[in-house]
Amino acid sequence: MTIKALQAVSVGRNGVGAFVLQCKKMDFHYCDWAGSSRGMNGFIKSLLPKFAAAHPQVEFTVSPRPSKHPVIIGHYINGREKAVCVRNMEPYEILKKAELLRDASGEKLRRTAKPVQSINESVRGIWSPYHGNGMRV
Repeated sequence: MTIKALQAVSVGRNGVGAFVLQCKKMDFHYCDWAGSSRGMNGFIKSLLPKFAAAHPQVEFTVSPRPSKHPVIIGHYINGREKAVCVRNMEPYEILKKAELLRDASGEKLRRTAKPVQSINESVRGIWSPYHGNGMRV
C-alpha cells in the first residue's frame, strides 16, 4: 500500500491573515480654476494613479466641484463617511491625508479613560511587586 502526502492549504486562525480594509471608497472633489485646488490638481495628475494602483481593493472616484474647496471623502464598510478639506495643501500633504482616510476605521473618535478596554473588569486589579506581603527568599 502506498502512502500519499496530502498537500494542505494554510488556514487562518483567530483572524490572523483575514485583514479586511475598512475603507471601501474614496471620493476626490476638486475645482478646475480655484487657487485652493492647485495642490489637488497636481495630486490627481501625478500621485493618485500610483496610489490607486497600489490599493485595488478601494474604489476611487474623481469629480469636479466648481467654486468649492477640494475635499477627500472616505466611505467605510460600517456605513459611515469621513470628509477632509484639503484646500491650499501641497500634493504630498494631500497624499498623507488620503493615507489617513484609507487607514481609518470609520468609527467616531472617542476619548478613552483607560488604555485597555474590556467587557469584564479584573477581579484582582493590576499586579505590582510593591503590593502585598512579598516573598522571602
